Amino acid sequence: MVLSPVPAPGRTAEQPTGQAPTVGAPATPGTRPGELPPVHDALLCVALPGFAVSPRHGQLTGHGPEGVYASGRRLLSRSVLRIAGREPVPLQGRLAAADRAVFVGALRVPGDTGPDPTLTVERSRGADGAERITLRSAAPRPVRLPVELALGTDLAELAAVASGRDRPELRASVHGTGLRWAAPDGRSVAVTADPAPMDALAAAGVLRWETDLAPGAALTLHLRLHAGRAPGAAPPGGRPGGHLLSEAQAEGDDRRPGELLRVSVEDLRALLQRDPAHPADVHLAAGVPWRCGPVTAEALWAARMVLPLGTRLAVTTLRALGRTQLTAGAEAGRIPGPLRDAGPHLPPRCTGVEATLAFPVVLAEARRWGLPAADLDELLPVAERCLGWLRRGLDADGLLPDPAPGGPWRAETQAHAHRAALLGADLLDACGRPGGDDLRAAARTLRERFRGAFWLDDPSGGRPAAVRAPEGRARPQLGGWAAHLLDTGLLDGGRYAQGLLDRAETEQVARLLGTPALDSGWGLRGLGAREPGHNPFGHRAGAVRVHETAVAVSGLAAAGYEKEATALLRGLLDAAEHFGHRLPEMYAGEQRTAGAHPVPHPAACRPAAVAAAGAVHALAALVGIRPDAPGGSVAVQPMSSAPLGAIRFSGLVVAGEPFAVRVSRLGLGMVEEAAEGLQLGV
Repeated sequence: MVLSPVPAPGRTAEQPTGQAPTVGAPATPGTRPGELPPVHDALLCVALPGFAVSPRHGQLTGHGPEGVYASGRRLLSRSVLRIAGREPVPLQGRLAAADRAVFVGALRVPGDTGPDPTLTVERSRGADGAERITLRSAAPRPVRLPVELALGTDLAELAAVASGRDRPELRASVHGTGLRWAAPDGRSVAVTADPAPMDALAAAGVLRWETDLAPGAALTLHLRLHAGRAPGAAPPGGRPGGHLLSEAQAEGDDRRPGELLRVSVEDLRALLQRDPAHPADVHLAAGVPWRCGPVTAEALWAARMVLPLGTRLAVTTLRALGRTQLTAGAEAGRIPGPLRDAGPHLPPRCTGVEATLAFPVVLAEARRWGLPAADLDELLPVAERCLGWLRRGLDADGLLPDPAPGGPWRAETQAHAHRAALLGADLLDACGRPGGDDLRAAARTLRERFRGAFWLDDPSGGRPAAVRAPEGRARPQLGGWAAHLLDTGLLDGGRYAQGLLDRAETEQVARLLGTPALDSGWGLRGLGAREPGHNPFGHRAGAVRVHETAVAVSGLAAAGYEKEATALLRGLLDAAEHFGHRLPEMYAGEQRTAGAHPVPHPAACRPAAVAAAGAVHALAALVGIRPDAPGGSVAVQPMSSAPLGAIRFSGLVVAGEPFAVRVSRLGLGMVEEAAEGLQLGV
């Protein structure tokens, strides 16, 4: 099973190059185009293809997006518990794990004196809709309690929920030890209970029990959901098995990295889903609840950022994306992708271009981390076709337009193209394939032309332009995209590839990324606070995007600008703490002030693949692992300032074996565990 993708603001399906994107979901009375029901205050437990959206009090009331979902359908929208005719007083709602939420309530029973409740109620709800309800009595005498559970569903598609369209609940029928609902299209769902209820009232959708609780006794009810398929529908894919991501851990003077890493790895595992046509292949969903569709460029970026947790996810993601590659015509070698909003000053960008340039990069770096030879042999032809498309796509000036052949030309795309050319050349040489010299020559030309086309000199030291318009005009708006200019990728011996910028330009970009205009105190803004059109909630117009912040932390640390990297990393850790260490894909880029909290974006997914993977990527910058598994070596280059004190990472994977590294309070790195035969360096 795979959840249907739902367009969010600025996110659209694949469209012809140059066509403006459609924004948001269809509008209905009472909703605005592009508006999504808010879920930032809900508890989302996730284990795709299923997830549950619960308010913190634990009762599913049928309002908004509340409910249990699987395969793009809401299986249950209402589940209201009443005991002796009253709802428990909610005391606590929390995530016990990525796939399970726990709610605690209390109730005073007849005969209680004083304010102390004698009945506690605990509900544990899983992402698959399975629920355990436990009643515990502390009354000094036996109590008889009628327990009632009111259930309902509309079996609505996720797209209908996202657009705010209300649908009436379906009529229930008695089914075994519970109730069943069926939609006109043949889909159905049943709820079964253990122990069986004394009464099942189909017309009201109510299950009833009568229980006698002795002092100190407990009663537990187990509920399960059973989804039926429409005639001819594909069978559900089920949860991905195996160990695609390692059990990485962090511990040290600062407890926050350990918590953030733990939650991020849990979320990444919860976001794994199968390719329905090829169940052996697994990739990350972009995010829950709105973006659980086919494999995307973001899934590829996330797979790259979690290479320290193993290469298997990179392999399966590359394989899934590779099957979508165009193999004929002028666009042969390109990976299709939707157009996405690029902010107030730019036309939409093509995520297919982004994925095409990322494919050879991820494959080349996965090889450095220990990708098995058989996987490399299988995926190399796809990477060669991506590189062939890159060579053909460069214009007469040696630059790569995005999304249309006639422009515009984005600085961020030039950085991706330059890295793909250098890492692709390294990959082709290592595999004995031709074309490496041509790619290095193309990268050299791109570097030479980049300064004239994109660098804007001024008395303060200059800045990179965001884009060159087709008429040749540079657009100078500075934003988080500039972090990509520092992300060059790994070559042999664990050294970094050459970047687009020279030393002085790199220093200036590092300085700009550390200014209050871009560093909000919670992370990196998508558009500088002083730029025209800045909006703290704008996806590309001022919101903090975790992925870009992580790229900035890693790039700054690798280039030696630890002060700026540390400020961004600490801001990200502080924000993560306020979000319970489950980072959303983006949040408001408002300036941090004393006593303030980061403000969630109303349409952001949480959990999100690039946010959870970005957390791993940013934390890995603390130790600076530089693997070269084919060369039989691994080095660590930790941040010498040890900004978070002593820290130890274990459960990482290099060359297919466990890897552990410690950094002291003096910034000295020491490898504690590694594959036998690897030459270690610092």
